[in-house]
Amino acid sequence: MKEFFNQLYIRRILRYALYLFLSLMVQNMLFTQIRPLGVCPMVLPAVCVATGMFLEPTWSVVFTLFLGLFADMAFVENTMLFTLLFPALAFFSGFACQFFVNRRFFAFMGLAAAAALITALVQMLATLVNDVWSLEMLRTVLLQTLWSVPVSIFAYFPPAHWIE
Repeated sequence: MKEFFNQLYIRRILRYALYLFLSLMVQNMLFTQIRPLGVCPMVLPAVCVATGMFLEPTWSVVFTLFLGLFADMAFVENTMLFTLLFPALAFFSGFACQFFVNRRFFAFMGLAAAAALITALVQMLATLVNDVWSLEMLRTVLLQTLWSVPVSIFAYFPPAHWIE
């Protein structure tokens, strides 16, 4: 009986690893090419929210830590930004689902929109170290959040159907 549970757990871990890998590939290959008004949508914060909502807290932080590491390697301008931010997003979304909101689609979209906004704001603050603040930066934050919300829909469905 113990082997059966271990096999189910290993399958679940492999599914999430594949989910995060495919999400990173879609972000890097597809969404970097789509630039309405010069701003790319970002699906990775929604993936972190979905992982935090539907996976155990420890595993969600570990998976999103690796997602952040690989995202930082893929994005030229970041050094440790996503490595620190993505596990925090997964932890807080899991915490919110544990105590405040349910795991339904509407709650996910609210958390994903908040995660997209937080990610865009943190990216803006990271560039403020080198640059001067301008309204163009705020425009980019708002546009990135606006474009990220519709693509967040696709991040919800795979983990939502894997609940056992």
